[in-house]
Amino acid sequence: MSGSFVAACADCDERVSTATPNDVVAFYRRHRAVTGHDVSWERTPTALAAPSSADIDAVVAALDGGAEGVSLGALAAVMAERGWTVGETLAAVHERRLRGALWEPRDDHVAAV
Repeated sequence: MSGSFVAACADCDERVSTATPNDVVAFYRRHRAVTGHDVSWERTPTALAAPSSADIDAVVAALDGGAEGVSLGALAAVMAERGWTVGETLAAVHERRLRGALWEPRDDHVAAV
């Protein structure tokens, strides 16, 4: 994915524009820690080929990041097309990791089990 990713907080109008989707995840984590607010995507430069399903396991499997897994930012960008916020995506990933359906082959990347 290349181009400019833009995400913002609807509650306080904080906004980030970055070249990498995982920078949006980092922004979300900092912003959530300070304000308690969630962050939504405003723009992702390219649509990734993924099933139209809102099933996060199916989306992770379809994005198939190989041995490194799929970046959380890319996954969150795809889930935004389904109406999910960054926080909702990360919460679903956390829940699925605890159940053993997803694993983290490297920091801020997930893969299907």
